[in-house]
Amino acid sequence: MFHEGKPELIRLLKYNRISRKLEVTLFMTRILVSDAISSEGLNILKSGGFEVDYIPDITPEDLVKEIGKYDGLVIRSRTTVTAEVFEAAKNLKVVGRAGVGLDNVDVAAATKKGVIVMNTPGGNTISTAEHSFAMLTSLARNIPQANASMHEGKWDKKKYVGVELHNKVLGIIGMGRIGGEVARRAQAYGMQIMAYDPFISQEVVKRLGITQATVDEIAAKADFITVHSPLNDATRGIVGAKQFEMMKPGVRVINCARGGIIDEEALLEAVKSGKVAGAALDVFTQEPLATDSPFRGFDNVILTPHLGASTSEAQEGVAKEVAEQIVDALSGKTIRNAANAPSVDPAILEQIRPFINLAQRMGTFMAQFMNCAAKELKVYYSGTVLDYPVASITTAAVIGFLEPLTEGSVNFVNAPSIAKDRGIEVTEMKSTKIYDFANLITLEIIADDGTKAWIGGSLLSSNNARIVMLNDKFFDVVPDGNLIVIENHDVPGIIGSVGTILGHHKINIAQMTWGRTHPGADAITVINVDQDVPKAVLDEIAESDDIISARCIRI
Repeated sequence: MFHEGKPELIRLLKYNRISRKLEVTLFMTRILVSDAISSEGLNILKSGGFEVDYIPDITPEDLVKEIGKYDGLVIRSRTTVTAEVFEAAKNLKVVGRAGVGLDNVDVAAATKKGVIVMNTPGGNTISTAEHSFAMLTSLARNIPQANASMHEGKWDKKKYVGVELHNKVLGIIGMGRIGGEVARRAQAYGMQIMAYDPFISQEVVKRLGITQATVDEIAAKADFITVHSPLNDATRGIVGAKQFEMMKPGVRVINCARGGIIDEEALLEAVKSGKVAGAALDVFTQEPLATDSPFRGFDNVILTPHLGASTSEAQEGVAKEVAEQIVDALSGKTIRNAANAPSVDPAILEQIRPFINLAQRMGTFMAQFMNCAAKELKVYYSGTVLDYPVASITTAAVIGFLEPLTEGSVNFVNAPSIAKDRGIEVTEMKSTKIYDFANLITLEIIADDGTKAWIGGSLLSSNNARIVMLNDKFFDVVPDGNLIVIENHDVPGIIGSVGTILGHHKINIAQMTWGRTHPGADAITVINVDQDVPKAVLDEIAESDDIISARCIRI
C-alpha cells in the first residue's frame, strides 16, 4: 500500500470514451489538521510531500462530511473522533494526536476500520508536573490572590500570609511519570512524600525515597494533596466526602490530572466549611467550566483552563513529534507510538491480531483481579501460537495489565518502559503445558509480597477467544464486557442465591461458568452480565458466609 520514502499516490484508471484511451489520474495523499498546532508541525507535514488542509475550527458535523477525502488526520484535544467519523472515513489510514490522552478518539472503532491511532506519550509530562507544582506553590503563598489585590491598588500584606513547603507532608495519589516528577520537585523543597499507588513496587518506592500509604492515610496526615492517576472506575471520586472528613484543617488540594478523581461536590463543601484552606484545579468533570460554577466564587480556589500541557515547549514538541510520526507512517516507514498497532509486518499482524487482543484482555482481567503491586509478569506460550513472533503478544499483555493502573495512554511503544518504571520485570517463555488446547497463552503475575496468580487464554477459532484457566481452576469465559468474579466455598445454593440477588437488581446474566479443583474445595464463579454492577450489589453478594470475595471486572 505504501511506498517507502515518498507519500503514496493514489492512481485512478478511467476510460475516456472520446479519446478511446485509458487515462491515469494521480491524487496526492491528503492530511487534515483539525486542531491548532504549531507552524513547524505543519511544515514537517508539507515537506513530506503531502497535501495539508489546516482547518482548526472544523465543526463535528463538517468533520464527518469531509473526512472521506483524507488519508491522515492530526488532532489535539478539541476534536473528537467518534465511531461516526471512522465510519465516514473511507480512505483514512492514520490519526495522530498531538498529546498524550486519547479520550477523544474511539480507538476501538479505529481498530475495527484498520486505522492506526498514534499519540505522543511523555510529551507533556514535564509541563504537567511543573504546572502542578506551580499550583501547589501558588496555594502555599496566595500568589494569585495577592497579585489581584495589588492590581486593585491595595497593599494587603497581612491578609495573604502563606505557609512554607519545607517539612510539610505532600500526599501524591498516583505515582506514574507525572506523579514521580512532582515528587522529585517536592523533595527539592524539603517536603515529605506520602504516595498512594497500589501497583507501584517496593523497588520504585525505595528509589524515589517516598513513603507508601493508603488514600485514607494520606487524607489524615497530608498538608497538601495532589492527584496524578488515570480516571477510571477505581479512581473516580477516590478523594470524596469520607476523605475530606478525615483531613486536618488547613489542607490544600490540587488536581491537574482528570476531572472527577476528586469528588467536586465534596470538595466544594470542604471549601465552604473551611476544612480545605485552598484548592487549585486545572481539570473539571465538565469542561469548559460553567460560567456559574460555584468554584468561581471562592477567592481561595485557584482555577486554570486545563493548562497542564500548555507550554510553548510542550506544544511545539508534540506538534513536531506527531507530524514526524504521520510522515513516517504514510511514507511506509516505521509506525511509532501507535495505541492500537505494534511494529509488525502488516501480513503477520493480521494473523496474530486475535492473539494480541486475547493477551491484552487477559492483562486487563488480571490487573483488576489482583489489585496489588506486581514485581514480575511472565507470559508462557504453547501450541500453534508459537508459529508466530510473540513479542507483540507479550507487549499486549503488558498493555492490558498497565492500562487500568496508569495515567495517560499505554501503547506498544511505551508499555515496556512504563513497566520498568514501575519495577515490573517482564519475561516470555515457551511452555510444555498445553492441556487439551491447540494454543494456550498463560499470564502469571507475581506480586510484591510474593503471592502469585495466573490466567490462561486460548483461541478456539480466529474470533472465538476464551479465558480457560484462572489459577488452578478451568473455565470457559468470554473475555468481554462486565464480569462478576466470585471466590466462594463449594457448597450448595451459592449459584441460586447469587442469581436471585442479580435478578432482584435487574442485572441480566449472559453466561455463567465456574471452576473448582475438587468437590467441597474453594471455587471461582465467573458471570458475564449485560450491565455494570454497582458496588452495593457486590457487597450484598459478599454478605454470605460462603462468599470469600466478589468483584466486577470490566474488559
